[in-house]
Amino acid sequence: MAVEAESASRARHGRIATALTGSRELARIAYRDPEHVAERLTLFAAQSLGEPSRAWAEATPAARPGVSAAELGEELRIQSAHIARVDGAVAGTPFFIALVPGYVNYLWQEARMTLRIAALHGRDPTALSTASEMLALRGVHPTPEAAEEALIAVRDGPPPEKPDARRPLRTWYRSVYAILIFGGFLSAPSKSDENRHSRLRTGLGLTIGGVIWATTWILPVTFMIAMAWGCESHTRQLGRRALALYGGEAASAEAAIAITERRHDGGHDKRQWIRAAALGLSVALPIAFVAYVDHIRQSVGVNWLGGLAALVALSLVVATAVLAARR
Repeated sequence: MAVEAESASRARHGRIATALTGSRELARIAYRDPEHVAERLTLFAAQSLGEPSRAWAEATPAARPGVSAAELGEELRIQSAHIARVDGAVAGTPFFIALVPGYVNYLWQEARMTLRIAALHGRDPTALSTASEMLALRGVHPTPEAAEEALIAVRDGPPPEKPDARRPLRTWYRSVYAILIFGGFLSAPSKSDENRHSRLRTGLGLTIGGVIWATTWILPVTFMIAMAWGCESHTRQLGRRALALYGGEAASAEAAIAITERRHDGGHDKRQWIRAAALGLSVALPIAFVAYVDHIRQSVGVNWLGGLAALVALSLVVATAVLAARR
């Protein structure tokens, strides 16, 4: 019994270490090559999650005979949306130690969901074409063909070096703009938009970024709610797009986007509502604690309670990362 308990403890610590290591690696990639952050994150996710997604897609239907790939994909989509809701709330806090891992974990679980849905329907989750479709479904590139060209250019190019000089502000603006499109918070611009009013768009983007930054400190609870809603909504939307494309309802990524733009989630039965309420209650208290500490921190300054709240927020990221990996 002691040996089994020790093995279980090591397994849990291993999952937690994997979750934190993945967040650190993704953040490092984004810092070293911010102009191609969407492509590098996609390549890294496909490399890291491709084989586990294939194994999951083989084991899950075998363990649940009689359940169709469409039903399993829909369950996965809903589960991923619940996880995204928590990650979004954590990413909306002004605690930087939790903000970056929370947002990275949200992107990570979305990639896992998309690759698992692709594998459920017989697609190779390790193939470059699947990674290209994942970028196109997100709207980062207009077509999978364009996405594949960008991925090949990044993949075959030299690895990013650690910068030895400060990058211009415009570079960071473009990278933040790309990651917001990648995460579903902005729509991709049309070709005409890319060629006109670039300075105006840059200034407007920086202004919006400043307002968002101020919101995280002045109205943290509001921003946490907005981030939770935004992350959950995009995960549901991306899941619908993936199901439409890989399930055969849409012939292309563009068609999948068009179909799901006109569709809304259906209602849930009582059991689903009870499970959602239980999940919400299980995470509402620690999230409320984080919000409360941030509120009083504005009056009393930084103290040990703020450090505890940051650790609670970080623990929520770890918990959702482990939960997503185990499902």
